Amino acid sequence: MVKRYVWMAIGIVLLVVSGCSGNDIQEPTKGDVLIYVAVPLSGFQANGGQTVLGGVRLAAEELNRTGGLNGYRVVVEPLDDESDSDVAFAQVTQIQEALNAGKRVAAVIGHLNSGQTLAAMELYRDMPLIVITPTASEQSLTERGYTNFFRVNASDDVQAAVDARFLVDYLKAQRVAVLFNDTEYGQGLAASLVQELENRGAGAVTEIEVAEGQARYETEIEQIRNAAPDAIFYAGYEIEAPYLRADLIRAGIDVPMLCSDGAFLAATIDESDGAAEGMYVSAFAPSPRSVGDARWYEAYQAVEYRNPDTYSVNGYVAMQVLAEGVRLAGTVDAQRIAEALRQNPVSTLLSQLQYQPNGDLIDPQIWIYQVNEDEFKQVNW
Repeated sequence: MVKRYVWMAIGIVLLVVSGCSGNDIQEPTKGDVLIYVAVPLSGFQANGGQTVLGGVRLAAEELNRTGGLNGYRVVVEPLDDESDSDVAFAQVTQIQEALNAGKRVAAVIGHLNSGQTLAAMELYRDMPLIVITPTASEQSLTERGYTNFFRVNASDDVQAAVDARFLVDYLKAQRVAVLFNDTEYGQGLAASLVQELENRGAGAVTEIEVAEGQARYETEIEQIRNAAPDAIFYAGYEIEAPYLRADLIRAGIDVPMLCSDGAFLAATIDESDGAAEGMYVSAFAPSPRSVGDARWYEAYQAVEYRNPDTYSVNGYVAMQVLAEGVRLAGTVDAQRIAEALRQNPVSTLLSQLQYQPNGDLIDPQIWIYQVNEDEFKQVNW
């Protein structure tokens, strides 16, 4: 259900689209505040990172036309982690240098992946800023005692529980082939999914690890065929899922397939050689088509010169969470923002969000989509 706040947000977005007059714009007056967006902007996951960055930029544009963050003009600073944990750790130096130079830094929105988030949080945890991840879901991120970390998405244990219920209750699967990439995200989610299947009286008939970015699956196809599953689950990214799906279909293995949130990008459809039709994907946010109308698309295009993709919503909402935290705290001080977010519900494009003390959402949601006519269509189940 679309909340009232969505239409308020879209109303603000229309200012960007229509080109409002100078008299309608409330200019920030206190100077600049930096928001770093730490995501992959080059390499094999660049598209995912760019969709997050686009969502942040759109939200920042809206804020700067309505007074900014507590009167400060929002300056979005992209930071390319290259989907590499060592790079993510090293890139924190740029943020520290900005702080050392006396620049006002309010937050990092990132990272896209759990591995890079885990690496960088070892430094972020002691820095005077808020960290809001748009998509990192590894469960232990909120079990490490961070006081400045929040996420706008569900964690892997939540996703595993929903995905297992979908497989068993909706797809009637009992024998599931569980495949996963060799990342902290893939390994952790697969382990949770196997446990959740067992809790529901089903099971994993085979568990297969593949390489991040793997493009062909001849060996794995034979293992899957020999296991004779009645469904397939894949925990990984859009850089593997379409090629796995294509090899499965070419091999005549057409049992239901559910992929994790890491595959919820247009590339999963576009790169599948026409094989994506019918496959399912779980997601941390609804499709952009589900939360905005044509005006939201026009506003995004006006800022980014491209269409929003699935993670654009996550980036947009992460920026909204920060803005609400600043508004509630009445300051850009990180400690007070964190306290405000823990103590108050915040209104966003995903309706009202509320946080646990550890930075996890109270009552997080998972959406299930199916590819239908080359589009992700929400499954009502």
